[in-house]
Amino acid sequence: MIDLHTHSTCSDGTDSPFALVKKALAAGVTTLGITDHDSTSGWNEAITAIQPQIQLVLGAEISCLTTDGISVHMLGLLFDGEHQEMQQMLEESRDTRIPRMRKMIELLRADGYEISIEDVNRAAPIGATLGRPHLADALVAKGIVATRDEAFLELLHNDSKYYVSHAAPTPTDAISVIRKAGGVAVIAHPFASRRGEILRAESFGDLLVAGLNGIEVHHRDQSADEQKVLTEIAKELNLAITGSSDYHGTGKLNSMAENTTHPAQWEMLESATNARRVVTA
Repeated sequence: MIDLHTHSTCSDGTDSPFALVKKALAAGVTTLGITDHDSTSGWNEAITAIQPQIQLVLGAEISCLTTDGISVHMLGLLFDGEHQEMQQMLEESRDTRIPRMRKMIELLRADGYEISIEDVNRAAPIGATLGRPHLADALVAKGIVATRDEAFLELLHNDSKYYVSHAAPTPTDAISVIRKAGGVAVIAHPFASRRGEILRAESFGDLLVAGLNGIEVHHRDQSADEQKVLTEIAKELNLAITGSSDYHGTGKLNSMAENTTHPAQWEMLESATNARRVVTA
């Protein structure tokens, strides 16, 4: 089984990179992508956990904003982790998250929600890339909501009055840097309408020109109809079709390998890199 999209405590997951690999092994995953938000800090630890039954695809999920303000996530897979421009892009994205978090907290407090940046920091693992899931966890810890999912549904979704965007590369810029770093770019859950505004079908043309390699079609946040349309777009543009869990541990309902990628589609992606970077035991 091939699961190319998972998260650890290095961003907003609840399993350490080591534990994440072990859970993938237990679930029968043979190819695992570790794609923390705007970070490669979990790579080395994840590598220490691999065994002959599993290979590791190192990557990151890059937070992007279109020119008209739509939040988009781009999976960069198998890029050179030492590539300077790539690491600079990831660092700049991380650096904007703290002032963004302070602004969201300010908006929540203005409406009577007793939450602070200290609460959020306590909810986040040490060294994690700070994000909305940690704010959600802090709201749970304070008894304001019952679960992380409830926090997103009621307070933290993209259309919420409390949502604040942050400085981020455009999707085309992110694709360009991923490709310069020798990796492949897969747009994550582009039609996940429950998260807020989504890309338009005509947007994929520009992404293709920028070097897009694949579309994450099979994802729990995309309806059957949305997945059907995305499949048609991918086939028309000769892009790889992926399916992934977007596993976050106990932080979300997503189960490891609940959606997977067909081996032929994975081979199509891997063949587009500039060097073989899959890590094996």
